[in-house]
Amino acid sequence: MEQIVTDISNFLYNYVLIILLVGGGIYFTVRTKFAQFRLFKEQIKSVTEKPKDKKGVSSFQALMVSTASRVGTGNIIGVSTAICLGGFGSVFWMWLIALIGGASALIESTLAQIYKRKGLNGCYGGPAYYIESGLKCRPLAVVFSILLILTYGVGFNMLASYNLQSTFSVFEFYDAKITPWIIGGVVAVLVGYCLLGGGKRIVKITSVLVPVMGVAYILVALVIVIINIPALPSVFVEIFKGAFDFNAIFGGLSGSCLMYGIKRGLYSNEAGVGSAPNASASAEVAHPVKQGLVQVLSVFIDTILVCSATAFMCMCSGVEPSAELSGAQYIQASLSATLGGFGPIFITVAMVLFAFTTLIGNLFYVDKAIIHIYKKEPTKWFKNIYYLVFSLLILLGAGLSANLLWNISDIFMGAMTLINIPAIIILGKYAFRAIDDYTKKRKNSKEIGFLASDIGLKDKVDYWQ
Repeated sequence: MEQIVTDISNFLYNYVLIILLVGGGIYFTVRTKFAQFRLFKEQIKSVTEKPKDKKGVSSFQALMVSTASRVGTGNIIGVSTAICLGGFGSVFWMWLIALIGGASALIESTLAQIYKRKGLNGCYGGPAYYIESGLKCRPLAVVFSILLILTYGVGFNMLASYNLQSTFSVFEFYDAKITPWIIGGVVAVLVGYCLLGGGKRIVKITSVLVPVMGVAYILVALVIVIINIPALPSVFVEIFKGAFDFNAIFGGLSGSCLMYGIKRGLYSNEAGVGSAPNASASAEVAHPVKQGLVQVLSVFIDTILVCSATAFMCMCSGVEPSAELSGAQYIQASLSATLGGFGPIFITVAMVLFAFTTLIGNLFYVDKAIIHIYKKEPTKWFKNIYYLVFSLLILLGAGLSANLLWNISDIFMGAMTLINIPAIIILGKYAFRAIDDYTKKRKNSKEIGFLASDIGLKDKVDYWQ
């Protein structure tokens, strides 16, 4: 089974997704006139916008929910795996995927805002809704929602659970046969408790934990890089040398730095996958593009800051990456080499926080997907049943094979991308017009408001009339 899953994953990324992701990212970058770079100041301003309705979700809170899902175990274990199996050059391809993927994130989140729906507790939406309303294809929208549930409720959450428990493997009390199940059980209970508190509690928890988690992690990484600063120039040399070693890349594409950089970069920042728009649609903003810009910032925070922090603190430590050290062990060894006994303890605490916010953020997305399929808010007993199921999957993931879980996650995530990227290419004209409308109003110092008629949108929408 593991070999079959691996073969499907390799085929999907070697021959399909590499073209779709890179090609789509370049297309959106050119069509938006490099908006992810030229509108950087606007990204910062958009984060601070407060909703008119005090009960509504702010841009910052929506950013924290999407960042909770993006900034997770992929930033630690994913980066370590990419370096150990793909080499230093994989870091360059992670950067590239993030830089061009920022444009994809801008388009998908802007469309999510344009097509968002009104609900009892504010607004909601995402790819399923712009596929249904914009492409007039509910069956495809339902398929997307099912894939989102499989990706985040099953694949990503089982993988996050495994990655979390694996960081405890360096401690003496760790028993490979028993400890993963104990840790998985504790995490499953905690996540289940938070989920029963409702969506507002999820937003509040992530709003507090994500900034603290991210700042502490980056500061420790910075300290390690400063301590090992003489090694930094050679690290950059190795990154670019490995990234452009085309003989090695095309000699074994599925195991190359290019492929690991794309896979782990996409897993980490999720640009173009269609997950973050579900959080984006819940924000109360004056113009759809504002929330699109916020999500570009989330991609940059995830990859350019947090993934780079992991990469540099590992590569500057002097510990040589290898397939045997792949995952938590490489990071543990790197921190121990510089910080001694404090290193493994810190990374374990960081992983607990990263993984917990990832699990909470992922199941926020699952909630929205089930509402789309169900066409209304599910009953309390139905919610409790699927919360129990997903909590049990978190327990199950803690004890399965790492390779199997990575490949399952890659396949589900890839399938979502196969639907989402073509959808936003087709509907992209409305996002492009919205971006032009936003920049024109900003340039003329006009009030940044928005109407569907401003971009010639004739589809029925709940907002912007």
